[in-house]
Amino acid sequence: MATSAPGSNLISLTSRAHASAPAQSRFVVVARRRHISREAGRAIEMLGHAIDYLADEFALECMQDKGQRRPGTHPRMAAIEMLMERNREIYFSCPEVPTTRAWLRRWLRRRRA
Repeated sequence: MATSAPGSNLISLTSRAHASAPAQSRFVVVARRRHISREAGRAIEMLGHAIDYLADEFALECMQDKGQRRPGTHPRMAAIEMLMERNREIYFSCPEVPTTRAWLRRWLRRRRA
């Protein structure tokens, strides 16, 4: 259903259909486009490749081990989580592109002044 994500891009659903749902699932991420610089885009791309590589290696290792791994966090999973966190950090640091509504409001205010 609905998901939540870090940041200030969350809005609460107020419909009766979601009133009985747990509090965590009553948030929807508002998709906002971001202006990603060339450097940020390259960093996101490189991190994505590294994440894919580690995930593939981890999956292959799990298939070969067949459950013989000791309990606890696997080092590759910790590395994947760190790379994913950095990827989100870079993406969310990019400025948001204003919506058409916001752009139009700003343009109308300038015309009135």
